[in-house]
Amino acid sequence: MPSPIVPLADLDALLPERGALVGLDLGEKTIGVAVSDPDRRVATGVETILRKRFTDDAARLLALAGERRVVGLVLGLPLNMNGSEGPRAQSTRAFARNLSRITALPIGLWDERLSTAAVERELIAADASRRQRKAVIDQHAAIFILQGALDRLCRGTLP
Repeated sequence: MPSPIVPLADLDALLPERGALVGLDLGEKTIGVAVSDPDRRVATGVETILRKRFTDDAARLLALAGERRVVGLVLGLPLNMNGSEGPRAQSTRAFARNLSRITALPIGLWDERLSTAAVERELIAADASRRQRKAVIDQHAAIFILQGALDRLCRGTLP
């Protein structure tokens, strides 16, 4: 039976009281990966996976999840500015569906509009060169996505 894929608002009910979450920023060429602490307070970057085939990408993600005793996944859902779903959001949903077939971990979708742009601004403000930004932007976007989701889950004020 596939694992559930739900909006972030419904993820909390599927999770145990404690346990780390993995946050993913899915790009066409890379996947930024971040993980939380078991109390779900702070997101930390783990790595950037160079995308190959789904099976290879999923195997690496699930290996990371196993190493860190993860209890759930948060995928950034790149909605359009008007809230509609374009090709990238559809691609993310397809990735989530495929992943749900090979793991029991619940998957939450979190609106990630402008996460990469926000991270890019932060890195520019920190005077990171283009090369430095390129090397870390996906991982930092995953941190941004996961931290936003953790903050919402912690507050318990999801709509």
